[in-house]
Amino acid sequence: MSEVAAIHNLVQKRNELKNEIAKIIVGQDAVVDQILLCIFSGGHALLVGVPGLAKTLMVNTLAQALGLDFKRIQFTPDLMPSDILGSEILDESRKFKFIKGPVFSNIILADEINRTPPKTQAALLEAMQERSVTIAGENYKLDRPYFVLATQNPIEQEGTYPLPEAQLDRFMFAIKLEYPSFQEEVQVVKRTTSDSSETINPLFTAQEIIDFQQLIRRIPVADNVIEYAVTLVSKTRPDNPLSNEFVKNYLDWGAGPRASQNLILAAKANAAFNGKFSPDIEDVKAVATGILRHRIIKNYKADAEGITEEAIIQKLM
Repeated sequence: MSEVAAIHNLVQKRNELKNEIAKIIVGQDAVVDQILLCIFSGGHALLVGVPGLAKTLMVNTLAQALGLDFKRIQFTPDLMPSDILGSEILDESRKFKFIKGPVFSNIILADEINRTPPKTQAALLEAMQERSVTIAGENYKLDRPYFVLATQNPIEQEGTYPLPEAQLDRFMFAIKLEYPSFQEEVQVVKRTTSDSSETINPLFTAQEIIDFQQLIRRIPVADNVIEYAVTLVSKTRPDNPLSNEFVKNYLDWGAGPRASQNLILAAKANAAFNGKFSPDIEDVKAVATGILRHRIIKNYKADAEGITEEAIIQKLM
């Protein structure tokens, strides 16, 4: 299949995928779009939203529609790294045998990741970055494609362990989940309180998703688009000559080079989803908020004046 035909095929399959997800999930179009951008770019996502907004259901539905294995890990204060990665046990023949943990799957839902101590949060780091885990000196490769969707509850902060900046940076997107509109909530209630059930059809194989991920990486990008992305990220750094007074006033730290890489990767995926053969500056702008919002650190002044990360990012574009 030629690259042009492959892009057209991706557009069609993505539309079918959205229709399949819409059988179960009402609304949340922007959230689904960003999760799909993340999966097909080969990244991971952090979903920030209050309880009851169907985060788990969304990921479960997505895994079924993509034809992938799905595991959910509920993070709690007493969760140990071995509960995620797996551990060695002595079998009946008195030999050590490795029992795989839930991290060995294609799609992982890390529920309420900020409820567990840093030692356990860090157990996911190698899996996310290297697509492999090391247990007792043995290295185990994880199946591809591999996607971690972590959720965080922004309300209850008692007894939580906020993710360190280095780990936040590992997530390609931070996606905010808002309450549904009145009409959407009416639809949700109708669907979930009746005895009807929808069947989700798997539309992809694991190899097809890997092929599409490689296709997106092969998409060419003009130098001016790359320079725009790098300039945008440079503007978030208060000590950079490109940053303005607004940034110097309200930010302590800006985004690192991984933000520039992710902006271009996500812009490529966004262009491909829209049937374009190369991303432009508009594609970079379309993905900028989700990629930068968790990578910039506001100062006390911004908090005191109620200035959001989104408002700061809009000022830079």
